[in-house]
Amino acid sequence: MNVADSQLLASELEKLGHRSAPNGDDADIMVVNTCVVRQSAEDKGLGRLQLLSKVKEAHPEKVIGVMGCMVGVRDPLWMRQRLPYVDVFMPPSDPSPMVSFLKERMDERDVLALEARARQDRDALQDGEIVLPLHERDQLVSAHVPIVYGCSHACAFCIIPFRRGVERSRSVGEIVAHVRSLAAQGVKEVTLLGQIVDRYGKDIPDGPDLADLLRVTHDVADEVGIERIRFLTSHPNWMTDKLLHTVAELPRVMPHIEVPIQAGDDTVLARMRRGYTADQYRRLVGKIRRTIPDVAIHTDIIVGFSGETRSQFMETYRVLEELKLDKAHLARYSPRPQTVSARRMEDDVPDEEKRERHKMLEALQARVVAEINSRYLGQQVEVLVEDKYKGRWRARTPQNKLVFFEADGDWKGKLAQVEVTWTGPWSMQARLPVKRQTDPLVFAAG
Repeated sequence: MNVADSQLLASELEKLGHRSAPNGDDADIMVVNTCVVRQSAEDKGLGRLQLLSKVKEAHPEKVIGVMGCMVGVRDPLWMRQRLPYVDVFMPPSDPSPMVSFLKERMDERDVLALEARARQDRDALQDGEIVLPLHERDQLVSAHVPIVYGCSHACAFCIIPFRRGVERSRSVGEIVAHVRSLAAQGVKEVTLLGQIVDRYGKDIPDGPDLADLLRVTHDVADEVGIERIRFLTSHPNWMTDKLLHTVAELPRVMPHIEVPIQAGDDTVLARMRRGYTADQYRRLVGKIRRTIPDVAIHTDIIVGFSGETRSQFMETYRVLEELKLDKAHLARYSPRPQTVSARRMEDDVPDEEKRERHKMLEALQARVVAEINSRYLGQQVEVLVEDKYKGRWRARTPQNKLVFFEADGDWKGKLAQVEVTWTGPWSMQARLPVKRQTDPLVFAAG
């Protein structure tokens, strides 16, 4: 979501006449787009902003901005007091404070000219269309399309509802216009985004759901040349049979499902306020696999949640060992301000123990994914090529598995059939299939 927000901000800055700087040291405007889902992410954002305080001291004319969940949807008074050198604070998905700040520093005639051009742009563009920043236009193979902002399902550990606000679904027309505009700028794959993407349309009376949106998007993709569609992140409570059957039926929607479990113990899940049991998650995984052939399932895990005992953690270990999922995004629990767990529960699992549990799951997943990926050895798979990395083409399978191969010519943005020659837990290597020539048949007389 932050990537999409940064693209929107960059596009708005270009409308004001600015261009992307080759590196941060050369920039006149510097924006830190922040995440606070974990303490480590917040610390990273604050660390970068502290470095920029020295830049501002040496170059007071430079503009410093901070955007995203650290700012939130409410007035960030504490940030204004703590970071007095920051010029602009922007909520998630809203570049308008920076645009207004920069316009105030411009000559009135220039502002009027920009506003006239903006009116022309609005007349030329449909609601929802986005013009990518120049350095990404005709360069991106895959792009993100937010379809629902915010979240109204407050898990005990999650700060997102407090920082991104309640759910707001975009209209189908806006989303379709967004997808069309990305296709016109060279994009071949779109990922529909939501904090709980399955809840798309829940805030619209008698509105469409995610399955309906996927069918519309699929028709548009077929028309404009979008090869692949993905969506994330799902929630076990909102993943319907209708959605699963829709994914199975639509060839451009990839067999790739992101559905977090967070923990494998029912007591921990109840304290997290997740709304399901480990057995219900197991049954959901079974249903997904029965409905969608060759599906890859990704999950999220939090280790060391408030009160999690060693035996409760081992239930999580056993669930992952049993289900053999294609990827597990692992995180150590850190209390987030305003959340239920921070206000009512003690962060009582020592950090050393959290790290140990994290390492155990990492090692387990490395073995599980290595086993899963080994099944691809010698197989031909279709990949969408993203870019060139260290002399090899970097591509992804329909299941979102990373594949590298060597080939002459320009493969960027193209679909390729490749033969897998090596597999590991995190990536695979492949080659273009060797064309075999058959000796001509010779018939003897008589």
